[in-house]
Amino acid sequence: MSKEKKKEDVVETENVAKSETTPRRVEDGKKPAAFARKQKKAELAALIDRSQRYSVSDAVTLMKKVASAKFDETVDVAIRLGVNPKHADQMVRGAIVLPNGTGQTLRVLVFAKGEKSNEAKQAGADHVGADELVQKIQEGFMDFDRVIATPDMMGAVGKLGRLLGPRGLMPNPKVGTVTFDVTTAVKEAKAGKVEYRVEKAGIVHARIGKVSFSEQAITENALTLIQALVRAKPSTAKGIYLRSVTLSSTMGPGVKVDPLSLAQSSEEEG
Repeated sequence: MSKEKKKEDVVETENVAKSETTPRRVEDGKKPAAFARKQKKAELAALIDRSQRYSVSDAVTLMKKVASAKFDETVDVAIRLGVNPKHADQMVRGAIVLPNGTGQTLRVLVFAKGEKSNEAKQAGADHVGADELVQKIQEGFMDFDRVIATPDMMGAVGKLGRLLGPRGLMPNPKVGTVTFDVTTAVKEAKAGKVEYRVEKAGIVHARIGKVSFSEQAITENALTLIQALVRAKPSTAKGIYLRSVTLSSTMGPGVKVDPLSLAQSSEEEG
């Protein structure tokens, strides 16, 4: 083979290698999908004035406008309360049925015997049982979102404290999940009953709907939750109770709500 031919082969090989390792230039006017999504998200976030606290209706409108995910995002609210959860007399905990539901289909498990077991099944519970259900959970079964128990079953259910407690699933009479009225408890859970509990930092997180809900429906749910929190205000809590309120969708930025306007709106609704 001639030297000229070898030189041509070497040059051709180098050109092929370079073409494989060198990234392709983006055609004019066309941007990678990931960059375009990031840019769009930034543009939507810019619609929110971080220094402003909006009325609840304006906050809901903005939250829906900046929600850009391709799925139906969940609407969450984070409320910082003027309480110290380290003190037992300042613990805020309870449950409320939202007027428009949460948009989530809950899988409800009920610990009950005899007639109460039949009532739970007729009410729509997904899993119903007694000691055999306790054993099933001990063996790893966790295919449920809410747990309800009749008082006479709490002795057996107590064995599951280490499994259910950390997940927020342990039945509690304060939120209506330890009761003989299993029919009402199951129907409320299926209708969108939300349990709330203040965390160590004094914040309550709750799901109040889906982005696909109307603005009115989300606003009504938010006000219903606020009313419940105001009613649950500990007598020992001093100073400002509703410190801050932030509304957001699963993938969207937070929108700050004016606590005063939210409190006033809840009073008017009440």
